[in-house]
Amino acid sequence: MADLGIGIVGAAGRMGMALARAVSEAEGCRIVAATERSGHASLGADIGSLAGLDALGVAVTDATSSLFAAVDAVLDFTAPQATAAHGVFASENGTILVTGTTGLEQNQQAAIETAARSVAVVQAPNFSVGVNVALALVEQTARLLDEDYDIEVVEMHHRHKVDAPSGTALGLGHAAAKGRGVSLDTVAERGRDGITGARERGTIGFASLRGGDIVGEHNVVFAGPAERVEITHRAGGREIFARGAVRAALWAADKPAGLYSMADVLGFNG
Repeated sequence: MADLGIGIVGAAGRMGMALARAVSEAEGCRIVAATERSGHASLGADIGSLAGLDALGVAVTDATSSLFAAVDAVLDFTAPQATAAHGVFASENGTILVTGTTGLEQNQQAAIETAARSVAVVQAPNFSVGVNVALALVEQTARLLDEDYDIEVVEMHHRHKVDAPSGTALGLGHAAAKGRGVSLDTVAERGRDGITGARERGTIGFASLRGGDIVGEHNVVFAGPAERVEITHRAGGREIFARGAVRAALWAADKPAGLYSMADVLGFNG
């Protein structure tokens, strides 16, 4: 069986280079194409050299539509507007799309869901295997602990992150809400400032911290009477997300059209 041809969009970014290294380390796949936005300083450079590898003979271009036509699967950790457009390209070319972009607005998410009607799309707020184990644990814990236990989701990321709460934090909130049998939209407390009054029973609170070069830290606190349960994940490097994304692309290679999650990839959904 031929190796899965992988395309990387946003290839010269920190995550793009981590993806390049992860593809090079994995069996059953290879980098076929890589792109960056028009005018980027890395256009024309070899993606392998950019990522600290031997040259791979794959130059970074700005021809995104051509990339989707040339590969079997695309790894996308870019920006919401770009990701929505990538959903259209994936659908037009029958290309698998693996995306970890967060902060999508409703119309941008709709573009991804539309693409999933014709191609396999794996979308996750976090592709780390450990984070996805944490998501499952949070859901189970929320199911077992009643509303005497207040739920708070605390996350911290590097100073350059533009969305808050992080997509992973929201994913953890959704997992907790699912465990409680409620919709996160109805119970989320996204920020507190000033005289807020007592904490409302049954809400799920979020706190976002930004600073330094922290890759990602998430802590879900279940604060109950005389005890506290905490589920924590700390990322030590972007390679954990990159390896998970490559694993997702390989998993999706023989899957029918549909919108899949990392839980599907790991077999958590049966």
